[in-house]
Amino acid sequence: MPSSTVIRIQRAPSINRNNYSNTNDDKKHTLSMFRLFIHLLDYIYLFNINIFLHVLLLLKRIFKFFSGFLSFVFVSLCGSRKKLIQFQSVKYYTCPLQPLSLHRLHFLPRKILVLDLDETLIHSHHDGLIRAVTGKPVGPPDFIIPVEIEKHPVRFFVYKRPHVDYFLEIVSKWYELVVFTASMEIYGAAVTDKLDNNRNILSRRFFRQHCTLESGTYSKDLCVVNNDLSRIFILDNSPVAYRSYLFNAIPIKSWFFDPTDTCLLSLLPFLDALRFCRDVRSVLAMNLHLHRNLTMTNPNSLITQVLPSSTS
Repeated sequence: MPSSTVIRIQRAPSINRNNYSNTNDDKKHTLSMFRLFIHLLDYIYLFNINIFLHVLLLLKRIFKFFSGFLSFVFVSLCGSRKKLIQFQSVKYYTCPLQPLSLHRLHFLPRKILVLDLDETLIHSHHDGLIRAVTGKPVGPPDFIIPVEIEKHPVRFFVYKRPHVDYFLEIVSKWYELVVFTASMEIYGAAVTDKLDNNRNILSRRFFRQHCTLESGTYSKDLCVVNNDLSRIFILDNSPVAYRSYLFNAIPIKSWFFDPTDTCLLSLLPFLDALRFCRDVRSVLAMNLHLHRNLTMTNPNSLITQVLPSSTS
């Protein structure tokens, strides 16, 4: 009996060791499972992040595709990029004038800007007749002018030069604006009304009957508008029209249908500064690379001009 008791006492610790070992194994197994679960969560997270990024990239490509597609549809419906370009934000930043500049401007007479119409501010054709050299329009006209010429109804399809409305709005604050066109009054007056758009900035108008016919072409006599040539100048695409007043002219590229044209916008800084000179001829003569006191005589002109010796 005693020996039996000793044996039991000796076996008890071995049973406890086994239980302890089993407990450790269970803990290690649980920890391993927990680590496996954490790794699985990391993998799922990274996998979902990759999927999310790929979905974002796919959505971006889809948005870009539909944006381009809608732009294409819009351009196709409107006919040209001109409509899109006209919607772009355009602004000429005018800085407040210094007191000295305001004082100088106060004592200078307000200058007169004479504007041509065709190929300068607009381009038009009538009843589908388009000159081959000008190309073809890629969109609908900005407005249509129905007129009657020699008892025949004629429709003029008029396209406005890009940014012409904004240009007129800005320069009307600086100058007195006058329209001078070699076109017939019935057409020119209707086009001018559309450009003016009830703003009353193009109230003075001159037409073909006010031009001078020389060698089969019409030239514009600025003295009909105002006799003071120191404060009047013309913006025209045709040198023939102002051949008698080269010192009072700003040339501009002829415009037909180019929707990306920015010639009118490019003139704004120059026109902003020109209003401060005393005599416009002292500045505009530089277009001809002439010096002061240089006498210029145009053989096709009836007028000889001498650049004034006094500058601004």
